Amino acid sequence: MATTQLTASSISGNGFAFFEGLRSTGIVKVASLKKNNRSFRGLFVKAATTVAPKYTSLKPLGDRVLVKIKTAEEKTVGGILLPVSAQSKPNGGEVVAVGEGHSAGKTKVDISVKTGAQVIYSKYAGTEVEFDGSKHLILKEDDIVGVLETDDVKDLQPLNDRVLIKVAEAEEKTAGGLLLTEASKEKPSIGTIVAVGPGPLDEEGNRKPLPVSTGNTVLYSKYAGNEFKGADGSDYIVLRASDVMAVLS
Repeated sequence: MATTQLTASSISGNGFAFFEGLRSTGIVKVASLKKNNRSFRGLFVKAATTVAPKYTSLKPLGDRVLVKIKTAEEKTVGGILLPVSAQSKPNGGEVVAVGEGHSAGKTKVDISVKTGAQVIYSKYAGTEVEFDGSKHLILKEDDIVGVLETDDVKDLQPLNDRVLIKVAEAEEKTAGGLLLTEASKEKPSIGTIVAVGPGPLDEEGNRKPLPVSTGNTVLYSKYAGNEFKGADGSDYIVLRASDVMAVLS
């Protein structure tokens, strides 16, 4: 895949802001760079693979899926234009083609998502491809965290061994009653499960039920999973059931 090296002279204005904008796309590699006697972490921007127009079909193989990437929001709800650094990297899109599936022991297992499904995938998963005039992503089925047919993450249906958790709100006070500032509030690692996947496949291709259920209040690994913001401002996280450490009651 082609790379473009950015030199110090090619960065104008606020280099750090420029870097942050590129880093938010998830396609930045780090090298070394100096500008005005200041050390920067250099940038190698990985370009998407471009498929020539003469190719009109792209068929994923095995357990891979082709997803047409949802365009990043360039404006806020109020119509204010967002700078590149503030535009969130899209991590959702529409399934446009699927592979033939994979084998679990002697059993043939089809891809669990269908063409036309709106899916959410892990943030830095897959390989980006420019195809048919649009940005696409080729990724493994297991990198898809769930199907989301609405604009609200609370409606996400997790896939395989993943669960959707509504994160508990951070404590506002210490045990002694002192109010906490935003910076000192500990990131919550407790929440309530609102949806569960069908479970992982065993060697015979059968689904194994997950050890947790909808409605369970759970303690999970603090830095696991993919975080999302719900339409009502609530925080959600999608992670694997193996990252849930305990059920609270």
